Amino acid sequence: MDEEYEDEGWMGRHRVGDEEPEGPEHIENPQEVLNECLEKFSTSDYIMEPGIFTQLKRYFQAGGTPEQVINLLSHNYTAVAQMTNLIAEWLITAGVKVVDVQAMVENHLKDMILRTFDPKKADTIFTEEGETPAWLTEMIEHPTWRSLIYRLAEEYPDCLMLNFTIKLISDAGFQSEITSISTAAQQIEVFSRVLKTAITKFLTNPDDVQNSILECAKMVCHGQHTYVYSQVLIQVLSQEVKGGFNMKRLSQEITKYALQINQNVTPITMALNGSAGYPQACEALTSMLSRNTLNPADINVLYRNYSAVDPPPIDLIRNPQFLDLLVDSLFKAGVKINPEHKSKYIFLLAYAASVCETQTKKGGQMKRTINKDELKNTTQAIEKVHAICNVNKGSTELIADLQVLYNCIRYPVVGVGVIRWVENTVTEPSYFKLSTDSCPPHLALLDEVATVHSSLHPQILRLLIRLFESKQDELEILVQLEMRKMLLDRMVNLLTRGCVVPVVKYIKQCCQRGDTDISLIRYFVTEVLETITHPYSPEFVQLFLPMVENEEITGSMRGEGDQDPVSEFIVYCRPVGRQ
Repeated sequence: MDEEYEDEGWMGRHRVGDEEPEGPEHIENPQEVLNECLEKFSTSDYIMEPGIFTQLKRYFQAGGTPEQVINLLSHNYTAVAQMTNLIAEWLITAGVKVVDVQAMVENHLKDMILRTFDPKKADTIFTEEGETPAWLTEMIEHPTWRSLIYRLAEEYPDCLMLNFTIKLISDAGFQSEITSISTAAQQIEVFSRVLKTAITKFLTNPDDVQNSILECAKMVCHGQHTYVYSQVLIQVLSQEVKGGFNMKRLSQEITKYALQINQNVTPITMALNGSAGYPQACEALTSMLSRNTLNPADINVLYRNYSAVDPPPIDLIRNPQFLDLLVDSLFKAGVKINPEHKSKYIFLLAYAASVCETQTKKGGQMKRTINKDELKNTTQAIEKVHAICNVNKGSTELIADLQVLYNCIRYPVVGVGVIRWVENTVTEPSYFKLSTDSCPPHLALLDEVATVHSSLHPQILRLLIRLFESKQDELEILVQLEMRKMLLDRMVNLLTRGCVVPVVKYIKQCCQRGDTDISLIRYFVTEVLETITHPYSPEFVQLFLPMVENEEITGSMRGEGDQDPVSEFIVYCRPVGRQ
């Protein structure tokens, strides 16, 4: 059966030679036609092929005899399709569901096509028919065959028939199914629709924004052409009054992802941010970004430009890569900056974080207004925290500076810097080994950042998860458990500040993986039950209720009747959970 498909292809009615040649220049030798037709009639089940009538016509016009063709077709009739239908009917009669039988047949056929598909034969469909076959339009209405087309298109990206079919699928409104970027990137119409779907998902799913950004970034960074096209499109959308800032953030996140996968997108970024009118600042910034390191000479050029009366646009230095380099240089313990240039580093970071620019139309021309009201206070806050972070201080010494840190953390840029400093400090292998506090001051600072800046919750949670999953083999087992309970306390605090679903979702994953001590899950559930009160959102109930109902986790926490927190939560939420 496999040989039959290899010889004939999977689109029988469109094989070369099935159509009658046209024009006087294509007069065929009768004997050659007879030999060719007889060869086809000798193959298994040829009577079932769509091209049978065309071949019979050619055969008889060339002088073929009915007896011979009847004998060949009947002798080689094995009834594969009819036997398949018969077996399917037997299975249904034996009690197998119709849907399951259909899936069996479709999956087997799908596997056969994947094994025997020939892109050259598939391309002859268009060269011979000259129009879209009706069966192809019908085929893409079924999920099974669409998934087959996606797999084949990824394996044979140069196949014209598959690329055309992908466009048909996109035109039919199924572009959200096209998850293979290499498949979508073959045609601008298809890629545009898939990109639109990804951007819409980013804008309409605030609870899952990180995954939406990652999905979109992977798509955009597939190739240089997709990156340039997408970033130009997003740049235009970022100019819109409504939602422009969201698109600007998406653009920056995509740039950040491109750098993480070692793609040099600096020239494209600089070409799109309007820096051409400011050659000095552009050259200095490009030099640092391309080497991914800061240097005093270029910092001095940027400082001169931005402290001038008519500074360059602020978007030029609001580059994620540049801001990351500044934050690292100012907030990582032990990083040495030349005292002569330190104030310039601080000024540029404060300027990028606090200055506000607005464009107004006056007299037919666009006028730029710069608001620097927050610049001085932001600069002073960065200076104070930098002086603390740049020195390796133990927990006891740090307590004296907590008030200064709490006062300065209200500035978002300082909050980002503190998270970076805390991460750099607490991920040292010996940190928890030397710490004797029930809650080290460095981690207590994260609670304050979480309270003041909800936009920094994802960064804090990522750090807490990293610490929670870190191996602390040098610590005794009981000390490790206490450390992880302390980290769970930080997560509960994060939950009380509004980061509910991500925290509960992570703990549920820990529970499902089975790699976390059950006592820690029990501790988290207890702390949350003591902290929360109704009403609860359906999403929270869906995530949290299974853990509360788990006897292994909460069995020892239940009392008689429904007066304990576990029973009260279950009784209140069970109807919601069932919905």
